[in-house]
Order: sequence, then structure tokens, then C-alpha cells
Amino acid sequence: MKLSQRITHLTEGGSDGWDVFYRARQMISDGYAVTELTIGEHDIRTDASILEAMDLSARQGHTGYAMVPGTDLLRDTVAARLRARTGIPTTRNNVLITPGGQSALFAAHVAVCDPGDVGLYLDPYYATYPGTIRGAGAVARSIQTTAENAFQPRAEQIEAAADGAVSLLVNTPNNPTGVVYSRQTLEGIAEVCRQRDLWLISDEVYDTQVWEGEHISPRTLPDMAERTLVVGSMSKSHAMTGSRCGWIVGPEEVISHLINLATNTTYGVPGFIQDAASFALNAGNDLEEQIAEPFRRRRALAVGILDAQNTIEMVPAQGAMYLMLDIRATGLSGDEFANALLDSHAIAVMPGESFGSAAAGHIRVAMTIDDERFASALSTICTFAAELAEHHAVVS
Repeated sequence: MKLSQRITHLTEGGSDGWDVFYRARQMISDGYAVTELTIGEHDIRTDASILEAMDLSARQGHTGYAMVPGTDLLRDTVAARLRARTGIPTTRNNVLITPGGQSALFAAHVAVCDPGDVGLYLDPYYATYPGTIRGAGAVARSIQTTAENAFQPRAEQIEAAADGAVSLLVNTPNNPTGVVYSRQTLEGIAEVCRQRDLWLISDEVYDTQVWEGEHISPRTLPDMAERTLVVGSMSKSHAMTGSRCGWIVGPEEVISHLINLATNTTYGVPGFIQDAASFALNAGNDLEEQIAEPFRRRRALAVGILDAQNTIEMVPAQGAMYLMLDIRATGLSGDEFANALLDSHAIAVMPGESFGSAAAGHIRVAMTIDDERFASALSTICTFAAELAEHHAVVS
């Protein structure tokens, strides 16, 4: 029996970018002690107060079908949050609650892309982006950014790729690079979107993890609210990755159609999870800062360790829970370095190539283990890189 091209071409027949991660997990399953610095999974779990709110809601009976658009309480809470943070008028009619940010990314592209339309995304990219666009029936077209420009996209790069495109997907603070887009960058993006009549899909799931600069939602820029769909999530801000609770914020007309999509696909998010999300969002900034603090602290540790060596260069780590490290001095690709590191030191990192060709020769390190082990692992990575670079210099 034949399968649809849409499902068989999600990764265009190639790797999905997770090969090193899968190998590390198999090693762990086989009994090896592996230090995992791969995925964006908090080393602390969901706060007990959030779990208590979730348990109370479930025990009080909120375990049946919830309203498909989301509960009024959570939609109002998300709307109030964005209104307070951006100053843009936002009501529950601008909000759809989704089963996590990934579901929101897919729904946003279904909303604005017809089959065969071009959806733009920036390289480096979170590993699911091109597959998400293809899954919506669109043609995924990447725009290369450069390490020399700290992976900040330039307006002229987007303009050059915009023929035939209907949407552009951006992510700031950025996964995998850790870069926070500057106002100048975002204003350039917005200008191209206005001139080329593009929908902007803005993935802002790391908006509470900013170490340098400021997070600016492109929805706040002139004439952008009516053409921007903002994707948010409880996963990173509140360590609720497994709860699968996210949202799309956009124009009312778009949200009304997306409610129809949700009715025919996900049929909503469990009510007790939404109640826990409402509780968490209303707990205030202190809880969010508590959850973000370990990554702020480890980022500072990383700066100190990397400043003490001269082999690895770090892309400016301005936000999110990752470091993007340039290991080209070793003479190895990101894939080669990550596999060699796993074999020799049982440390698992993600190759830059997992996130597109623009990050070739880099690795992504997740700051997701306790401080002492993180510092030790990063020091080992630096020593390993220095040894490889010395050997590369000798044989070159």
C-alpha cells in the first residue's frame, strides 16, 4: 500500500538530525553512563505547586472534554500576559490553546499555507521546523544565516528568498544558537514581511530565558499584529515539557479558523492541565525566574570556562538553555566531533549539522545538568577540542 508523500517526505528521506541523541540513548539503555547535553529538558521537574494545582483540578472532576479553544480561564490568562508584556490589545478571541508549542507551529502553518506554497525558515533552525512546514503541505525553503553575523538574519537575505513565499518562521530567543534577535534585526524582518505580504510565525517559547539584551515580540512592531502568529508554551518557562500545553496568539479571524482545525485534529487540551497552566502563569515572575536561574548561572560558568581556552569560540549566548560552540579549529565537522566525543568521553552533544548547514562545524550544548557536572563536562569538551586542534595543526 502506498503512503502519502506528505508523510514520507517530512525529512526528505534523510536523517531527522537526532542520530547522536538516539545513539546516546541506546548507550544508556545498554548500561553506559552518558552525560547528556542534548535536548532542552530541564534537570529540575515541574514545580510541586503546579503539580498540586493539576492534581486538585483532576480530583475535582476536570478530566472530561475541555473546551476545544481552551478554557476561558487559560485563554484570558494568556491574553492578559501578552497584553501586559507587549502593550498590544489581546483578548481570549486572539488565543487558541494547543497541545504544546509543536502543535501550535503546525497549526500556524496550516492556517496560512496552501499546498505548494513556500514557507520560509531560518538556518540554523530547530530540528522540526522544515518537517513541520512540509507536514502542512507547504514547500520548506531555508534562509542561511552566518556565524560571522552571530546568526542574526539580515533583511536582504530574507528578501532574496521571498519570491513565491507566504510565510516566514522566526525564533527568538533562538534554539539552537542562543542568540536574541536585536531590534534592528526584527525591524528588518518586519519590513520584508510588510513589503512582501508575508505572514510571520514567531516562536517565542524561550521568552523568559534572556541573559543579554531584551526579548522583543515582532507582534509589537508597526502594522505587524495583523500578520503575526505568536507561538508560546509552558514547556520552557515553567518546566512543563511533558504537560503539552501551548498556544497561538493572532488575529481573531485566524484563531476562529484554527478552532475549527483543532476540533478536527487535537480536540483540545485536558482541562486539569490547563488549570495547572493558569495557576502557573498567575504565580508571577518569581517562579519563572526560579526556573530560568539555573541556565543563567550555567551560562556564566560557561563564559568563564571558555574564556580560559582558545580553541572553541562561543556564539553570543544571549538567551535560551543552549550554547552554540564553534569547533572548526579541530578540523572536524559537528557530526564528527559529537560522535568522537561520545565515543571517547561518553558526553552527548548535538552536532550543529542537526540544525542545518549554516551551523556546520559547530555543536550545540544544552545546559541541562547540575552545575558541577556541567562545568566538568564543558571543561572536558574544551580539552578534547584542544587535543584535536593540535593534532589537526600537525597533520595540516
